[in-house]
Amino acid sequence: MELGWLLWGTAVLLLLHVLMELSPTVNFALRLGFYCVLCLVSSALAAVACLLVNGGRTVKNMRIIRAVVRTFKYFFGLRFEVKGLENFKVEGPAIIVSNHQSILDMMGLMEVLPDNCVQVGKKELMYAGSVGLIIYLGGVIFINRKSTSSAKMVMAEVAKTMVAENVKVWVYPEGTRNCTGDLLPFKKGAFHLAVQAQVPVIPVVYSSFTSFYNPKTKLFTSGKIKVEVLPPIETKGLTPDDVTDLTDRCFSTMRETLFRLSGRPS
Repeated sequence: MELGWLLWGTAVLLLLHVLMELSPTVNFALRLGFYCVLCLVSSALAAVACLLVNGGRTVKNMRIIRAVVRTFKYFFGLRFEVKGLENFKVEGPAIIVSNHQSILDMMGLMEVLPDNCVQVGKKELMYAGSVGLIIYLGGVIFINRKSTSSAKMVMAEVAKTMVAENVKVWVYPEGTRNCTGDLLPFKKGAFHLAVQAQVPVIPVVYSSFTSFYNPKTKLFTSGKIKVEVLPPIETKGLTPDDVTDLTDRCFSTMRETLFRLSGRPS
């Protein structure tokens, strides 16, 4: 009986391997499915560790989450080439902004995430099972993107907390995932926040994922991701009237860096 199950299991694994080799769609679905399962299982285990070590919701839990997620790249054959980590070493709080490409961004985030840094995320993430639990325990700040007034109130509180608790805040200024190899126009919330708190903006740019991950073409293979942390942009002395210029400058610099890292002409 046990031999029969072993033979059946081996046959199924061989069949899946053949299908993955023959069909990009099957390969994409299986790899993406495995990624989602890995996120759910790892989040559940990490949540237990966070509760045992730190007792509840705190940015300190990000160290545990970071250590767990950094192992994911080995499952998918992803390599990171990182430059400019020294630019995170600014005194006091800061706003970190980066491009937002896909569901895989979490791996890139945790590869370079500095200590005492929390992210701003959409409120819907709270209901993503064990993943929602672990990001809640990690101190992620949730905003309701459907309510402008609510989002502004949250960001005002973030400015106070950021300065009072000396933490950095990570924001995706595009506002949504964008796997086109380019940047979407930036929303100004992060830059208003930086000017309000008079803290520097630190841009982080990831090279395009399109050479190894593209949902439209069902592509999901191994690959290399280049990451560059750019020098901080100071905001001391700036006023709300300067936010548009600050946003445009940051967008232009990050877009030029994205094209350079991705090996495409600007």
